[in-house]
Amino acid sequence: MTKEKTSPTRHTKQPRRDRREAAHRRNRWLMIGGSILAMALVGAFALWPRPKAVPVSEARLADDPSLGSPKAKVTIVEYGDFGCPSCRAWHRAGILDQVRAKYGDQVRFVWRDFAVITPQSPKAAEAAQCAYDQKKFWEYHDLLYDRAPALSVGDLKSYASEVGLDTATFNNCLDSGQYKAAVDRDRQDAIARGFRGTPSFLVNDQPLAGPPSFEYLQTLIDPIVTSSGP
Repeated sequence: MTKEKTSPTRHTKQPRRDRREAAHRRNRWLMIGGSILAMALVGAFALWPRPKAVPVSEARLADDPSLGSPKAKVTIVEYGDFGCPSCRAWHRAGILDQVRAKYGDQVRFVWRDFAVITPQSPKAAEAAQCAYDQKKFWEYHDLLYDRAPALSVGDLKSYASEVGLDTATFNNCLDSGQYKAAVDRDRQDAIARGFRGTPSFLVNDQPLAGPPSFEYLQTLIDPIVTSSGP
């Protein structure tokens, strides 16, 4: 008598199909659960209380960080970006130090923000303005250039501690976006003057694009400071 053979396929295909369908359902529910969790986190972040920005007066908006006497014959304005490699190179070349060493209070140097080069640039500009409120702008300015391109919000807060700022006040200023409008205003000013890159400069209100050498600045400054006018 011949035994009837049984087909293994008939007994194994169904459990495999069931396992695949179960895995598919499990993955689908995991995706749904993940989406719900992400939406909940976004909603919680939106509702999370943020520091309240202190209103910035027009007088403060017009009060740019500066070095030198307001009565100087020559005023150099830099429109700079802390994330800009060319700005950083100009700073590290020490040209501003050379100008100040030679001309002293005959030249005034003013900083304005033109934060356009990196995604971190605007927040770094805001951070420097927060440091200016505590009379530490130039120390913070120098440290930003020394540590760039590390300009995350965490980095910016760490640098505040390094230069001796009141970190609670600084963090509240930065997190609230207190100086966002001021940074935007400087950028619009630069664009209105026709500047398209950083660093850009004004020398007694005359536009000067690109980072100038000390020798070139001398050719602009010398005729002015040696003139007989007041």
